Order: sequence, then C-alpha cells, then structure tokens
Amino acid sequence: MDAPLAIRARGITKSFGEVVALDGIDLDVAQGQIHGLVGPNGAGKTTLLGLLLGLAVADSGRLEILGAPLARALAAPDGVAGFVDGPGLYPSLTARQNLAALAALRGQDARTTGIDDVLAEVGLTDVADDRASGFSLGMRQRLGLAAALLTKPRLLVLDEPSNGLDPAGKKHVHRVLTRLAADGTSVVLSSHRMDDLEALCSEVTILATGRVVFSGPLSKLAAEDRELDYRLRTSDPQAARQLAADTAGIHLDDAGARDAEVLVVRALVSALDELVARLVNAGVAVRELAPVVSPLEAAFLALSEQQEEN
Repeated sequence: MDAPLAIRARGITKSFGEVVALDGIDLDVAQGQIHGLVGPNGAGKTTLLGLLLGLAVADSGRLEILGAPLARALAAPDGVAGFVDGPGLYPSLTARQNLAALAALRGQDARTTGIDDVLAEVGLTDVADDRASGFSLGMRQRLGLAAALLTKPRLLVLDEPSNGLDPAGKKHVHRVLTRLAADGTSVVLSSHRMDDLEALCSEVTILATGRVVFSGPLSKLAAEDRELDYRLRTSDPQAARQLAADTAGIHLDDAGARDAEVLVVRALVSALDELVARLVNAGVAVRELAPVVSPLEAAFLALSEQQEEN
C-alpha cells in the first residue's frame, strides 16, 4: 500500500507578467519522504517552494498539502514550515530571543514551546545567547531550521539549507532531517549540492524552464538509457583494459584517468554489468567502481547545457 501523500500537485501554473515560472507542474511527495528539488537557475524551484509555503498562489491547477486543498489566499498551510531564500531573522536579537519572538507572533508561550530543545537539536546551544548579527551563514541556516522545527511541522520546506555549513554542521543538519523523516515528517529540499541530495533524498524532481523533466527515485536516473563515465580500479589494470576493449558498448577514456591503475570507461549500465561479469570470470578483482559524475549531477549538467544551447 502506497504511503499517503504530503503533497499532490496537478497542472500547477504560475506566471509573473509574461514570464512563465511554472508550466503545468505535477508533483507527488509521500509522507515521511525527503524529496529533492533540482534544476538550473530560473527553472522554477523557488516559485514552487513559495507556493508550498503559502507565499504565493498558483494561477491554475490543483495543489493539496497534507490532504487538504490549498486555499486561494496567501497564508501558510497548517502543518507546514520552512524558508525560501534564507531564513528571516532579527539580527539585533539573540538566537533564543529570535525564537521567542517567533513564538510570540504565533501566540505561543515562549516558556513552553521547546526553544531550548530545538536549539540543541540544530547544535546552537552554545551560542543561544549570542546576537544573530554575528552568526555565520551556516549558523543562520541552522537557526532558520530551528525556527521551522518550533512548530513541529508535518511538512518541512527548505531552500539551500546547507549553504555555508562546514562538514560537521552539514552532518548535524543531515541527521536532523533524517530523524524527522523517520518520524513521519515530509521534507522538500531544494539544493545545488548534489551530494546533499544524494545523501538525503529517496526521490528527486528535476525542473527545467518551469516544467518537470524527471521525477522519481534516484536509482531510476542511473537506469535511464544514458551513458556515464565510471572509475574502475582492479587488481590487474592491463587485463581489465583488454577486457574493457573487447566488451561491446564500453568506451575507454584515457584522458580522464590520472592514475595508471584506474580505468575510466563510458558505458550504459547493461554494458557495465557485462564488463564486471567478465572481470570476475577472469579472476580480476574489482576494487572500485563508481561514477565519475553521479547520475543526478550528470542529469543536471545535461539540462544546463541544453539551456545554454537554446
């Protein structure tokens, strides 16, 4: 049985004057799923996130959030939190005061809203009483995430949440988002960081010029009929080179290999499977086999090149 949907969009359009930002968008995001949103600049990602947060209203189409049709008015849907273009903060207030002010705006009692809990969750306890004006970009992003978590959202919408994060901060945020999804919260995550999306997302939607050009599991990108470059390290590079040259559909890229023990081959998945089988049968151990560029990044680059050509 399929999981209930946190987002169901059908035929969503949005224009700003003569500029068509979204052109017939369909989108399904399951409950408890971390769903990535990818696309070149100007693809419509920010516009779509704004619709999900109630910051804008679609011109046409149907959008259901957490099982309810979205009202035709500018208002944040119940159970939804997040930020677009970075979190809005009061720079003269401390981290704790920012969250208390937000709670007050929502009519909540700052003493009982769990401010200290969310600060701890995003790793800001030690700077809770420091002014936001002195925060780095990564710290501001984490404070924005804490603000979103205050409402205990069932749908979290985040725009470039890893901006400015160091490796430790990124790992901390990843852990928070993974836990939220495991507890049933849906997350829509827009990012230009392909490594973040691949580490977190079970499915992605790729936008180009306001349209969906792919939506589905990351594994499906690799299964598409698209050749990719792979790094191949084996116990016997010479034998591997000969087997690769003799396997139909395998193309050697000597220019791409900077290590004499590594082959770079371009192939479809089916041809790559055949090469691996031949290597194993010949007693050649496969020590490394990985895409030079991930399937998601390859799809993103292909879209960007298409836009440049047009």
